[in-house]
Amino acid sequence: MKLAILSCSLNCYSTRRLRESAIARGHSVKVLNTLKFAIDVEQGVPELYFRSKRLSHYDAVLPRIGSSITYFGTAVVRQFEQMDVFCANSSNGISNSRDKLRSLQILSRHQIGIPQTTFVRDRKDVLPAIDRIGGAPVIIKLLEGTQGVGVILADNVKVAEAIIETLHSTRQNVLVQKFVSESKGRDIRAFVVGDQVVAAMRRVAQGSEFRSNVHRGGRTEPVELDETYCQVAIRAAQIMGLRVAGVDMLEGNDGPQVMEVNSSPGLEGIESCTQLDVAGAIIDYMAAQVDFPEIDLRQRLTVSRGYGVTEIYIPEGSEYVGKTIDESGLPEMDINVLTLYRGTTVIPNPRLKRSLEPGDRLLCFGKLDHMRSMIPERTRRKRRPVVKVLPQSADRSEPAASPNDAADSEVQS
Repeated sequence: MKLAILSCSLNCYSTRRLRESAIARGHSVKVLNTLKFAIDVEQGVPELYFRSKRLSHYDAVLPRIGSSITYFGTAVVRQFEQMDVFCANSSNGISNSRDKLRSLQILSRHQIGIPQTTFVRDRKDVLPAIDRIGGAPVIIKLLEGTQGVGVILADNVKVAEAIIETLHSTRQNVLVQKFVSESKGRDIRAFVVGDQVVAAMRRVAQGSEFRSNVHRGGRTEPVELDETYCQVAIRAAQIMGLRVAGVDMLEGNDGPQVMEVNSSPGLEGIESCTQLDVAGAIIDYMAAQVDFPEIDLRQRLTVSRGYGVTEIYIPEGSEYVGKTIDESGLPEMDINVLTLYRGTTVIPNPRLKRSLEPGDRLLCFGKLDHMRSMIPERTRRKRRPVVKVLPQSADRSEPAASPNDAADSEVQS
């Protein structure tokens, strides 16, 4: 395997270990500075240049994209994807995981435990939002914070309100999260590679510090995760579109609560704590996957006119409940069921004889007109846009209502 490691830090522990592990396994490997690339976009020929020279072919790419270069770094990874080079983490996965709010929004759609979180901008919304998540104490987080920086514990509502107002005045975006008191000063870092957790450690804060980050002086201890924690970590990484990830979880009374999914997790802490060859596991996984580069499914499947990808929901009382996929008539309508979501269970490529149940969600590919026809005609008529002629009115000369007036009238209606 010819491997490229994208990193701006040639001598950092993680990059060095990954390179050593690849060489020890007989692979050809180069560390390429992410900022030294140039991206050429041309019809039918996506190209990359490195230090002003056309980049030679690589079998696989391992992105180590720092938060300060997320935009350019993900653009480079995206170009590799368009060139059909296997990337350990997708460009979308890196972008999604880098934004704390976006990652929680994505996870919230799935049956993944997350701390109750709110995001507000208007000062009037702060107190009601804090009340909705259970009141003080609360955790206040900067969206752009890393390594525990920008994470504040507010013991009471007035303090929380003052902190949020101050941060908003400096144009900072902040999240407010419910404080999971039973896990105070502790969290779990699960290192996911592919579809397994290869190592895990518990981070414990020292003294009165509530942040358990190693950079904040926290100590670590190896931990054997039970099946529940392993499955949550693996599913969180997969939902985010990451094959190599560090999943941070709180140990809540109701089970694991995912705080963050890191697309460029450091290796030094986890390897020192567990004494496991995590770098080697990453290289072995990539070597086994190089023949299967990830593609943008929606991009590829929607290039045919009239076809697309959508999700079909089977509600209680639907005529499809109790029928098999075959009996539902979907195959005859040229609709292929790619994946069936049932609660927390994901069933890829379900058999035609599988019966449908209330609450099932079907990820389908097929003719869009046929899929739209499954919506009741009455509902479709309501949704159909009607273009009306503007009325001839003498009021055209009157001044337009201000945006605030429009907003107020909308609320009153």
